[in-house]
Amino acid sequence: MKAEVIRLLREKGSYLSGQELSQQLHVSRTAVWKVINQLREEGYAIEAVRNRGYYLVESADVLTEAEIKSCMKSQWMGREVEFLQETDSTNTEARRLAEKGAKDGTLVVAEYQTAGKGRRGRSWTSPSGTGIWMSLVLRPGLEPACAPMITLLTGLAVSAGIEDYCGLKSQIKWPNDLTLEGKKICGILTEMSADMEMIRYVVVGIGINVNIEAFPEEIAYKATSLYLESGKKIKRSGMIACIMKRMEEYYERFLDTADLSCMRKEYEDRLVNMGRKVLVLAPKGEYQGVCLGINDDGELLVEREDGTVSRVMSGEVSVRGVYGYV
Repeated sequence: MKAEVIRLLREKGSYLSGQELSQQLHVSRTAVWKVINQLREEGYAIEAVRNRGYYLVESADVLTEAEIKSCMKSQWMGREVEFLQETDSTNTEARRLAEKGAKDGTLVVAEYQTAGKGRRGRSWTSPSGTGIWMSLVLRPGLEPACAPMITLLTGLAVSAGIEDYCGLKSQIKWPNDLTLEGKKICGILTEMSADMEMIRYVVVGIGINVNIEAFPEEIAYKATSLYLESGKKIKRSGMIACIMKRMEEYYERFLDTADLSCMRKEYEDRLVNMGRKVLVLAPKGEYQGVCLGINDDGELLVEREDGTVSRVMSGEVSVRGVYGYV
């Protein structure tokens, strides 16, 4: 009922009486009063005026299951929400839920991670109250070779969702980072459980630096946040909802084609590597070239100095700018 109370107060935009709330929710006014008090304890600023009712002040950046659900605009993606104040890693929690049968589109969100995971076994710093740390359980019903493409469509969905919500156009650093002004704001980690011929499930972890005000000196040159780039505090629940709506859109398009042909142009429009020199760190040795974009399977196309074009698979290499992070 909390999510419904938040949604009704938000939609009203002014005072809504306890009587109106009780009628719309088919509960007693006492039950409404109890929910209002619970929401206040969770951090919501709700004004109560005699003979006028309740008014939700929208300034609070509260992150709870009810808050996330009240903002959601997607049809099914992210509608099943597991919210945790603290967990080891949202990816680990999502895998636990997936093994128990969590359905396609289940979303796990945490306020704080004690052991956030990055690509290639790196740790991911995830302080409380400042970022979006979340993971999705997906069951695409495709062959395992399709899994790396989910990382790319997620990057596109997150970039588009950020732009929808706060107007900042981030760029994608292939295959799994988003950047603003050449600095990292988001990392994506995809993990898969599969049989020989079919994906059982994919867990996609998304970590976004939202309201972080400063970074340690050793990473400040390559990391930033939406707050630092915009000068404004961002309401995280609203951004999660925008990203889930975009994720639903791109994921459904991907399922129709089982490749990225239907979104390749959009992806390349946001690709920070596009047309730039890159350094490819491959198991058989590193080489330089110019990024030509991606193919329908999400492989990076790199033109080497001798004119040959290499197809780079995301699972086996790292790609970075010749002169820095991008």
